[in-house]
Amino acid sequence: MTETFSNVYDDADRARAYAELEFPGTYYLAFRDIPALLRKHVRGTRALDFGCGTGRSTRFLRDLAFEAVGVDVSELMLEQARGRDPQGDYRLVADGTLAPFGTGTLDLVLAAFTFDNIPTDREKTSALRELRRLLVTPGGRLLAVVSSPAIYCHEWASFSTRDYPDNRAARDGDAVRIVMLDVPDRRPVIDVLCSDTRYRELFEAAGLRVVDAVRPLATGAEPVQWVSETRIPPWTLYVLGAA
Repeated sequence: MTETFSNVYDDADRARAYAELEFPGTYYLAFRDIPALLRKHVRGTRALDFGCGTGRSTRFLRDLAFEAVGVDVSELMLEQARGRDPQGDYRLVADGTLAPFGTGTLDLVLAAFTFDNIPTDREKTSALRELRRLLVTPGGRLLAVVSSPAIYCHEWASFSTRDYPDNRAARDGDAVRIVMLDVPDRRPVIDVLCSDTRYRELFEAAGLRVVDAVRPLATGAEPVQWVSETRIPPWTLYVLGAA
């Protein structure tokens, strides 16, 4: 599946819809284990939210007592973030460069779903190397929350893929489509498939090592009508440090 990718979130209607999200349904599982992981692996409070979108994850970090700056490539998403959080620090990185941030100055970088939308291995590796540069040595950590390939082949409390059977044949680097059910904008989101094996290759190429990895499942006790979440992990959370 060869396709030209663009930032699907750089769209006014989608930005408004995404800004309404907090942590419903399947998204809850992406964030549920983050506080425990940060307590276990992170020392210090200086944080960057890489690909912050409308600021949901930046506010999440700040609620955990981190001094968080949010950056994104979409000004439309950042406008929503600033409108909802006027006191927050949200910055545009139009070309993806993080040059204004000093080497070895951050205790934590969070990238929640950001790598789902970076199209090529080359661009992913370049971003990972730049994020590694920002981390305090030793001890700085990059937490990458990514979509499992399985999320594009099943039905979920917050997502549907039934209209996109071609997802099942997708390989690393291919376009995959998924519909968000928690927002009124039901246009499919176009992501880029990346397997665990490929991610680990990219981490190694960028000089990063996997310190911890979590694939969260629902327990069944949550007040949510789960679909696949008790059986199949929709997300992977990688805690990374400098190799």
